[in-house]
Amino acid sequence: MKKSRFSETQIIKILKEQESGKAVNDICRDHGISQPTFYNWRSKYGGMEANQLKKMKEMEAELAQFKRMYADLAFENNALKNLIEKKL
Repeated sequence: MKKSRFSETQIIKILKEQESGKAVNDICRDHGISQPTFYNWRSKYGGMEANQLKKMKEMEAELAQFKRMYADLAFENNALKNLIEKKL
């Protein structure tokens, strides 16, 4: 996936411009983005504040850690089951 030129905090600031009443065409022209990009950002980050975004990222990182832990435990459990089946 291509890395964005804008950080997520910058994206939120750009979206706030539209909420303050600036036209979408003007915002896109000023920041050099397309309208579909703007609307994709709005669907993903619309209504968020910077602190909410930070909390969401922390939660996603924690969820990824839990998924890795589960995968490791499931793998070990499966390996132990196979070992027990071979011995019996």
